Amino acid sequence: MEARTEISSLGEFGLIKRINQGIKTKLPDTIKGIGDDAAVVDLGTEFGLLSSDMLLEGVHFDLTFFPLKHLGYKAIAINVSDIAAMNGIPHQVTVNLALSNRFSVEAIDELYEGMKTACADYNVDLVGGDTSSSRSGLLISVSVFGRVKKDLITYRNTAKANDILCVTGDLGGAYLGLQLLEREKQVFLANPNMQPELEGKDYVIQRQLRPEARMDVIYELAEAGVLPTAMIDISDGLASDLLHLCAQSGVGAIVFEERLPIDDQTYLAATELNLSPMTAALNGGEDYELLFTVPQDAYELIKNNPKISVIGYVTDNKEEIALHTKGDNRVPLTAQGWS
Repeated sequence: MEARTEISSLGEFGLIKRINQGIKTKLPDTIKGIGDDAAVVDLGTEFGLLSSDMLLEGVHFDLTFFPLKHLGYKAIAINVSDIAAMNGIPHQVTVNLALSNRFSVEAIDELYEGMKTACADYNVDLVGGDTSSSRSGLLISVSVFGRVKKDLITYRNTAKANDILCVTGDLGGAYLGLQLLEREKQVFLANPNMQPELEGKDYVIQRQLRPEARMDVIYELAEAGVLPTAMIDISDGLASDLLHLCAQSGVGAIVFEERLPIDDQTYLAATELNLSPMTAALNGGEDYELLFTVPQDAYELIKNNPKISVIGYVTDNKEEIALHTKGDNRVPLTAQGWS
């Protein structure tokens, strides 16, 4: 009898690695296959970028507290984020939907309303897709196509020693927003008459329910004449995604704890939930901010941009990817993101 290996023994990234080992690209216009934020194809004058993401009810979202309009927006935004991470511009999306008969026509209208808003915000066209019935709730799968000039494409595997490590926006908010929503759901289930206690927590709730792809920063970097040496979007948590970037580039990195951008509301939510804001920032995930490296001489060009924080630097010691704490210790960063 053939031995059975549990997927959990590999984890998500182990599984992707295993799949990738068995796949060889053959076409000359396939420039990059599995292993970055998007696949890259040669269009002649520029590169085409292809990426897709799935959202499953009960795994990625809970409709007890997730408005369908926000869900539609998020489905588009997280795909656009993958194109941003390649320094590209998104152009078209397709949407595949599987739904059960508990959804009304009006509910689907609401979902697509959010998608249309996101398409307008990111200047992309929704050009097709597929619909199917589902026996296990709602499933949304979005594919995105983008473009980038050949000399401007940014991969994960091209960070260099002495580069500066940067991140957009702030971190940890999406994870804490989710924890607050989960807490209020439990309160509601125990007593449906209780009002949710989410006053003053709108920022972290929004970070979870309606994240934004950081195309704004992509345009601003281009205007400033800054080309990142490597980039990845933060979907699994800063630690996890930094480890990917370092592993693929063959480098190490030092991140300064005091430099991590954490919003005041994130701090307050963490305190209320008895969680460490630092843990949320490093391992929370779903912030969809951009983590990127730039050469040292680009520092002067980005230092005054309030949307960008310099959080550390890249080293040639690939054995050390560490957090330099406020107490002057160095703690190895480990991937505690999502599987």
